[in-house]
Amino acid sequence: MFNLSNITQLTNGKTRLFTAENVYGEKGKGGMAHISDTSQPEVEALGQVWEKSNHARELGQKWKVRPCINLPVGTTTILDIEATGRLTHIWFTVDAKRFRDLILRMYWDGEETPSVESPVGDFFCCPFNKPLNITSLPINVNPTGGLNCYFPMPFRKHARITIENRAPETVGGFFYAISMDEGEVADDEAYFHAKFNRTNPLKYKEDYVIIENIRGRGHYVGTHMGWQQNNEGWWGEGEIKAFIDGDGEFPSYCGTGTEDYFGGAWCFNGNFSAPFLGYTDLMTTSLCGEKRPTNTVGNRHSMYRFHIPDPLRFEHDLKITMQAIGWRSEWRFLPLQDDICSVAYWYQSEPHGAFDALGDRDALEVV
Repeated sequence: MFNLSNITQLTNGKTRLFTAENVYGEKGKGGMAHISDTSQPEVEALGQVWEKSNHARELGQKWKVRPCINLPVGTTTILDIEATGRLTHIWFTVDAKRFRDLILRMYWDGEETPSVESPVGDFFCCPFNKPLNITSLPINVNPTGGLNCYFPMPFRKHARITIENRAPETVGGFFYAISMDEGEVADDEAYFHAKFNRTNPLKYKEDYVIIENIRGRGHYVGTHMGWQQNNEGWWGEGEIKAFIDGDGEFPSYCGTGTEDYFGGAWCFNGNFSAPFLGYTDLMTTSLCGEKRPTNTVGNRHSMYRFHIPDPLRFEHDLKITMQAIGWRSEWRFLPLQDDICSVAYWYQSEPHGAFDALGDRDALEVV
């Protein structure tokens, strides 16, 4: 992978780009759709649905005839490639009200269960169907709803990416562009994984589980959390805990507070987005358009931490939890029962442990 220290080096890699205009990323075959075509065999082979656009009716082929696809109810494959290499950049955009209805899954080297499973919005650090501006190193979200991921994703034989549409109708205007560097993958390169979780509400005196049942060797590289308050007042006194390689009741890695783990301090008191750390108070607006006071019932928060310079390494197993703690009167801790969701990001050797069930549409719905 290139960085500013080796970007001058020549390699034998080949660049491919997968879009609705070139679904297999083939050489010299981008932008070939024609306005008069009645079918698109390469699109139909992936189960994609293209609603023919008339915007290029006077210009024809080469003039942005098929920039996006429609997602019917069910699962659509957007990438299916037999090759060796790594995905280097993923860009999506779609109506934000469907961020939770669209489930992103990724499969490496012919595996039957996904290594990545998350609603589209949450994967890109945008919970609650709301596009945020994110300027982290691996996840970058720009106005308005330009969803970018720069996590490198190596594979050795095959890669497949699908989008499941759980909405009650077809979702139109799904744009995507997936970049690939085709070439050798070293033996010690691990596979990218990401998993969404949500607990609503959290049970009293129970810790929120970000991820569990990770099995294998690897390193944990990031956490995104969305948090809706069900109590008044400050909500972030809880400790992050990582149980590594056989830890029992007590973890090897234990933080000091929720805002501390995400790089803030003293209840945040301001939004920020940095290369590895960020926080946004969504400040739900009233019917009159006025912003509600922070840390009130129903307020929502989004935060991320990417462990790129400080990965959590494991040899056999990993479990990560976050406590949910607020305050009672007389400065006593209050175990919270909030609506909490998260995405865990990590790399590991395959096979990976079985994922818990994602839950149905109602279980993930933003209300």
